[in-house]
Amino acid sequence: MTCEIPVRDQPRLHGPRAPHPPNDPTHHPYNDPTSTLVSATALDFLLIELVPMAYRITADLALREDDWVTSSNTVGGGLKPPGSGSGADDTSSAMGGKGGDSGTGGGAGGTGTVDEEDAREAVFHRLETLGYRVGLGVVERFSRDKPRPTSPLDVIKFLCKDLWTLLFRKQIDNLKTNHRGIYVLTDNAFKPLSRMSFDTKKYDAAVQAAAQAAHGGDPALGPDASTLARAQPFLYFPAGLIRGSLAALGIVATVQAESSGLPAATFQIRTVGAKA
Repeated sequence: MTCEIPVRDQPRLHGPRAPHPPNDPTHHPYNDPTSTLVSATALDFLLIELVPMAYRITADLALREDDWVTSSNTVGGGLKPPGSGSGADDTSSAMGGKGGDSGTGGGAGGTGTVDEEDAREAVFHRLETLGYRVGLGVVERFSRDKPRPTSPLDVIKFLCKDLWTLLFRKQIDNLKTNHRGIYVLTDNAFKPLSRMSFDTKKYDAAVQAAAQAAHGGDPALGPDASTLARAQPFLYFPAGLIRGSLAALGIVATVQAESSGLPAATFQIRTVGAKA
């Protein structure tokens, strides 16, 4: 069942004078010397840099772990050759994982001795956790002077209308629900994906199979990765942001984000105890 979100009715103006436009420098908060303003594009720039930064941090942590394991295998003041000790198998931790070959990272350097699956999981965990913390703070600040929604459906509508406008300067385009705890949010022009270039190449099954074999079974990590595969990590932070916002409003849920065609994005919210 599809729940269409109606556009909120515009308030009628009473009296001979119209209210100040939102960009009027004489209007609050522009005339308040204690108010703090942030550029509307700051979040866009932040999201652009978050994914490469996450891959760089993951690679740096893996290098530190490699150095620690190597130094712990020192015998008589000398270093064991790489791979000669048990430390060679200890470098594939979840917090490690180098994104050097990862096209999805968009900027991580180095060649990875850690499985790319571990790198991707570490990057996902880092970005999703950052988004979760931001979502908690945004809801606490934004709903401080407003009544909070009570029912789960009202919470989802609050997310689609108010929070989405605050974060991405537009309402969600479509909301679907089965009324059993599963909600599907569709944004046909998702801001973080709106400035990405499009890869029009089409790769046959042989190229995809070669990419999977060379890059840990994930074609998104290879040079022949499609645009959608490369764009996927940029949805990790928004997914965490949605989960954090819902948690701040009393709903525990998992959020799965994907894109079937840029710049559109789909977020599936599955609350605890949801039934398909």
